[in-house]
Amino acid sequence: MLRKNQLLVCAAFSASLVVASCSGSDSGEASARPAGGPAAKGGSGGRVLTLAETDITVARRANMIDGVAITGTLRPIETVDVRARIEGVLQGVFVREGDYVRAGQLLARFESSGQESTLQSAAAERAAAQGDLATAEWRLTQSEQLFKQGAIAEEELRSSRAAVGAARAKLAAANSQVRSSSLNRRDTRVLAPTSGTVEKRFVETGEHLNTGGQLFTVVRNDILELAAAVPEKQANSVARGQSVQFSANGQSFEGRVARLSPTVDPASRSITVYVQVPNPTGALKGGTFATGTVLSRTISNALVIPVSALRQSPRGGQIVYKVVQGSVDTATVRVGIVDDRTGIAEALSGVADGDSLVSGNVGSLGKGMKVQVVGAGRGQGTRASAPGAGTPPRSP
Repeated sequence: MLRKNQLLVCAAFSASLVVASCSGSDSGEASARPAGGPAAKGGSGGRVLTLAETDITVARRANMIDGVAITGTLRPIETVDVRARIEGVLQGVFVREGDYVRAGQLLARFESSGQESTLQSAAAERAAAQGDLATAEWRLTQSEQLFKQGAIAEEELRSSRAAVGAARAKLAAANSQVRSSSLNRRDTRVLAPTSGTVEKRFVETGEHLNTGGQLFTVVRNDILELAAAVPEKQANSVARGQSVQFSANGQSFEGRVARLSPTVDPASRSITVYVQVPNPTGALKGGTFATGTVLSRTISNALVIPVSALRQSPRGGQIVYKVVQGSVDTATVRVGIVDDRTGIAEALSGVADGDSLVSGNVGSLGKGMKVQVVGAGRGQGTRASAPGAGTPPRSP
């Protein structure tokens, strides 16, 4: 009887353990779910990736420029150092940095009393030499007549001729001295050698300068020039007269290829291309860094996508991630020309006009991943843009 009671107690205890275990399992599963909400669908594979609207770019058609990209610093077409041609003291300095001057305009003046005196003395000596020559020529005429009449010896005639020659030489020397003195007096006036802007002024009134001392730097910036290195393999794509589109400091402007280096630099394996940019209003400043494209051709109605949307596939090709009905899809893309300056590329296949492409740095992506675009109600991302095409309205 005792044995039977013990068996009944054990069976009841085991049953209570099973019930308690089942009850604990149910309570643990319930605590793993959000209170009052359903469980996430599909486990970890059903997570939704949230993207900003700026991470999505819409492929579109636009005109695209094919050419050679160049960069460099814009320099004034001409920079002139104005130096003193004489030694002396500056009597006046009439321009400052930033002043626009025209060719021949008076910039400064040296004290000129010494040059004036020298010129007057040279002029007096020239007048005396002219008188001496006139006297010598008259005596020669008289000597010739007397020699014909036999009144004087031949030696006197030769002496008269020599006197005329000496008087002419003296007059020539006097004329040279007058010209030299005139130049010295002229050089007391410092004139602008070209039209342009005074970049630097190195002197003040009252300073003593030696010959060759620097007074000003004048730059001519109505035309700016850019010297750019073009790789050897692209050298044949550039020719004199080609148009160049530039951008600098948020401005767009155009120039033309003016000159090309005739040889390839053996160190860099490139040629130097010189591009001139008209700047009649002075809106562009010398020393501005600019990026540009030497235009080879314009591709009309090209399908434009951002370079940032292109990714390398494991097989070595290029792919893009599309957002199709809230999911990520992949497509292999064949790329045409690439404009590194504007960050756009031509898609020849694999992408259609209006496709939404992931162009932001959003980490790892996979085909079939669910995507939610924050702000998608205002538009489906930005649109790929080409230079000069403007920014079209966002698609609904």
